[in-house]
Amino acid sequence: MISVFAALQRIFTSGAQTGIRRRFTQSLLRVIPLVRTLVKDAHREVDRGGTPTPSIGSPRGVDSTRPLGTQTTVFVLHAMFELDRLREIAQSIAIEGGRALVVGGWVRDRLLNTSSKDIDVEVYGLPAGRLLSILSKYGSVNTVGEKFTVYKVGPLDIALPRTESKTGRGHKGFEVIGEPDLPLEVAFRRRDFTINAIGWDPIQDVYIDPYNGRVDLGEGLLRMVDRATFGDDSLRVLRAVQFAARFEFKMDAETAQLCRSTPLDDLPPERIWGEIEKLIIRAKRPSLGLALAKKIGVIEKLFPELEALIDCPQEPEWHPEGDVWTHNLLVVDEARTRIEDLAYPQQVAVMLGALCHDFGKPATTKIIKGRIRSLNHEEMGVPPATTFLDRLKIHRLHGYDVRAQVIGLVANHLKPGMWYTARDGVGDGAFRRLAAKVNLDLLGRLATSDCLGRTGTFDCSAMEWFEERAVALDVRHKPPEPILKGRHLIPLGTQPGPLMGVLLQQVYERQLDGEIRSLDEAVHEAKKLLRTVHKKTSK
Repeated sequence: MISVFAALQRIFTSGAQTGIRRRFTQSLLRVIPLVRTLVKDAHREVDRGGTPTPSIGSPRGVDSTRPLGTQTTVFVLHAMFELDRLREIAQSIAIEGGRALVVGGWVRDRLLNTSSKDIDVEVYGLPAGRLLSILSKYGSVNTVGEKFTVYKVGPLDIALPRTESKTGRGHKGFEVIGEPDLPLEVAFRRRDFTINAIGWDPIQDVYIDPYNGRVDLGEGLLRMVDRATFGDDSLRVLRAVQFAARFEFKMDAETAQLCRSTPLDDLPPERIWGEIEKLIIRAKRPSLGLALAKKIGVIEKLFPELEALIDCPQEPEWHPEGDVWTHNLLVVDEARTRIEDLAYPQQVAVMLGALCHDFGKPATTKIIKGRIRSLNHEEMGVPPATTFLDRLKIHRLHGYDVRAQVIGLVANHLKPGMWYTARDGVGDGAFRRLAAKVNLDLLGRLATSDCLGRTGTFDCSAMEWFEERAVALDVRHKPPEPILKGRHLIPLGTQPGPLMGVLLQQVYERQLDGEIRSLDEAVHEAKKLLRTVHKKTSK
């Protein structure tokens, strides 16, 4: 099946006429759901025969339950379909005397040979009304934007070029005016960095690059477009940080100086988190962005919890890399290598756990008997980590309580190592109870990252032991399900209320200790507890 898709892909990319290819692609896309089902069924049959389906790592947003060949082909087909539709729209615009250019991140990513989901298009030479009339021929058109109209046609965001004038503080303090006859150089000047100020003509297949963005891409350089307007949008400073990390680019000196002098106190938490999320999830080495954030004053201005780590000393025997800040950068990069197989909310939890795990060290670091110690720093790290998360308004993502998991990771990140040292005295109940506080799989990943996030060679076998115990007890991903439920207590004369809650919790504690393994045992224990309660109340 995969070979069939590969053959089709070669046919589609072989230079067949656009119209024929588009119509065939449209037809094929209609049968893709059926093809997916057939492939899944085929793989299930293989699995039943005893031959396992290879585990294939997949990027975020890709269905990891499907073979990679079908996923890739479906993505390619969709991309080709949208580009064909874009070319048709551009042709219609050209016939009316306009010109459509793809702009922004999609062009940058194309030149970097990476995929990009959103396609932004600017249309020159046509008024908004005429543009809308043309777009209406290509399906449903959604109009978005409060101050400037953007027409959405599928994944295409199509708008007129525009000028922006600063009128107030914050990212909404702009007067935006659409000007279809705006010169290209003027329109591109409003963009943040030269690598994002490149246009692509889908008809002529040529690039428009008035600010030498392609040169900067080749040199790995992050450079502002216009000094006079760069600071109007302070979010650009944070965008610079995550771009530097994601693309592993350096920033030119003039842009860095301007970033340092740009106030950031007008940024709402959601916008700050939006860029930090891209930094810690999309970058392979988030430390590059964090190091730049320190250099240009972002850490100092926005993240006091991280700033406190700078120059906070550590015992050289255990941390030859230096201060807590340096250690934190290493841990974050290690953590980033251990999240690819996780769902997005869990990815965020691990990365934020890595970022926050040593927040308690500045308040606890002391010289004790000639050695640098940070006793109880894991527990003391909970308040600053909580403040950090709340300031960014990070709570639940896709229904998953990221905030609670990060707090659990910070409070318990030393447990795997400590328990390994005292392993003969650590019972199964300790693992079961800990699983009720934090996901042990995520904790193991963080603890491993913490162990390896140092210079030198250290024995990290404690984390392997911890993970093996969690797997053996079946608590790696969640705590044991309570055997005793409220419905089992009602026949015993206990109605929903405080007493029922107490009984359920006490029985569950005994279950965690391994004293209760069946429903009969749980009910028996509940009856004993009820008798005790009745004796006390009758006195």
